Amino acid sequence: MEIGLIGLGKMGGNMRERLRRGGHTVVGFDRDPERRDVDSLEKLVAALPAPRVVWVMVPAGEPTRQTISDLADLLDAGDVVVDGGNSRWTDDIAHAEQLAAKGIGFVDCGVSGGVWGLENGYALMYGGDLEHIAQVQPAFDTLCPEGEFGSVHAGKVGAGHFSKMVHNGIEYAIMQSYAEGWELLEKVDMVENVTEVFRSWREGTVIRSWLLDLLVAALDEQPNLEGIRGYAEDSGEGRWTVEAGIEHAVATPAITAALYARFVSRQDDSPAMKAVAAMRNQFGGHAMHTAPPPGGDAPAAEAGDPSPVES
Repeated sequence: MEIGLIGLGKMGGNMRERLRRGGHTVVGFDRDPERRDVDSLEKLVAALPAPRVVWVMVPAGEPTRQTISDLADLLDAGDVVVDGGNSRWTDDIAHAEQLAAKGIGFVDCGVSGGVWGLENGYALMYGGDLEHIAQVQPAFDTLCPEGEFGSVHAGKVGAGHFSKMVHNGIEYAIMQSYAEGWELLEKVDMVENVTEVFRSWREGTVIRSWLLDLLVAALDEQPNLEGIRGYAEDSGEGRWTVEAGIEHAVATPAITAALYARFVSRQDDSPAMKAVAAMRNQFGGHAMHTAPPPGGDAPAAEAGDPSPVES
């Protein structure tokens, strides 16, 4: 198929490459001239045959809202817009209504896989009408991992991002558990090789997981996580998960505690949050806060990337 892709950062750029490897024609646009194939949204739309599919991978909130508004003016009835960023599901409903007024379809798609997705595939959770899903299905089939799992039509518009929101809330809690366990093992005198203890859990235990693999990889690189500040950002989806739990009277104590731990990390340099920061860097390439070098300030954070920040 031929598809337009807007936002070619860490995830968007790798998604373009995976789609091209799968035999699809991708026309990409990004604010960075070094990344893009065309230099305007108008040229992107003009380069695609009708009915068009345009996939948006820009930060949630105003950047996504503005991009979709621009596309509403450029696309024709029968075209489809996919929002693959980390948008809130309530925004999906508004975007679907905005585009439907012009006969344009809308699909929301939660994407997980981080910087590893190019080779391993991306877990996809999408919501929308069956007719619109069908127009995007060839791209879904190429982007998702090989095998039986990793892709799901979760339901109507909003269901994809709601599912991804809960996924990220669960991710918060799992990472926090590993991090607290790492800090406790490091604290006691009797455990002499904490990294090897974690490595031993990768086979045969009920807590083995990819996140555990990534924590071991981070500890291999920096056994004491030296130089990493115990400070972890939150993408917003953890907050939204907690808010959804409150709205629907569903208790989410583990996810809520993990979210609050990230808030606390911004006040104190927490050893456990060093582990969380290291895991986030392993799966998503998220910037880590490091100690300033002698005689100077810490390096400035990397400029904002036009791709989602969580997995």
